[in-house]
Amino acid sequence: MLRFARLQTRSCAFAVALLSGVAASAVVPRLPVARYDLLLVYGLLLTVVFRWCGWETGRDVAIIAVCHVIGLAFELVKVSLGSWSYPEPAVFKFAGVPLYGGFLYAALGSYVCRAWRLHDLELVRYRPWPTAAVAAAVYVNFFSHHWLPDIRWVLAVLLVAVTAGTSVRFTVGSVRYRMPLALSFALIGFFLWLAENIATYVGAWRYPHQMHGWQPVPVEKFGAWALLVSVTVVLVAAVQRPLPGGGRAVR
Repeated sequence: MLRFARLQTRSCAFAVALLSGVAASAVVPRLPVARYDLLLVYGLLLTVVFRWCGWETGRDVAIIAVCHVIGLAFELVKVSLGSWSYPEPAVFKFAGVPLYGGFLYAALGSYVCRAWRLHDLELVRYRPWPTAAVAAAVYVNFFSHHWLPDIRWVLAVLLVAVTAGTSVRFTVGSVRYRMPLALSFALIGFFLWLAENIATYVGAWRYPHQMHGWQPVPVEKFGAWALLVSVTVVLVAAVQRPLPGGGRAVR
């Protein structure tokens, strides 16, 4: 467990550094530069440092950039619909969304890429096209449910169905372990929900019920993250080197 925790901590390095920067920016004296703009520069510097130190590969950075763009698109729609907001001013802010907001999704991409490499992940009996189709539907539903019926529970059932029999093999020390892919989505989703509570507490963004003081993020967001993480996993799995038997891993 200690070895696993150490590897997971290393996998979360980008996310921890990003959240630490957000927390620090909330307590520093007022600066001539808007906090959101400062965090954008900080996120870019983190990306450069991680690449320069070899903690991220060129392929990782490309995936992280895609996650950033996908995240910004998500933010633009959600903020316009009032799901949450970024109340502070910024120069690099479009339609109410600061450009640094995409780094919150980039951090998830970094985690999946680093965990894949550090744990020597392999997907066994993975069905790429059905899983990708459901993941895409999950992403679209987070927009469309504002106008159409919310089918996230149907999609949750479909996601469990298309990943039935799919397992994640990972290494801790010299031992190889196995976990159902659907369970990994749930576990990652839970920790993302905890991270979201921390992020909103330090002012990364605000939900409507937090505008007059911080309150915990509703527990149903845990389920939302468990679904949404499938999008990132599908993206990362798509660019990994295939292994015999249908698995994929980074050696």
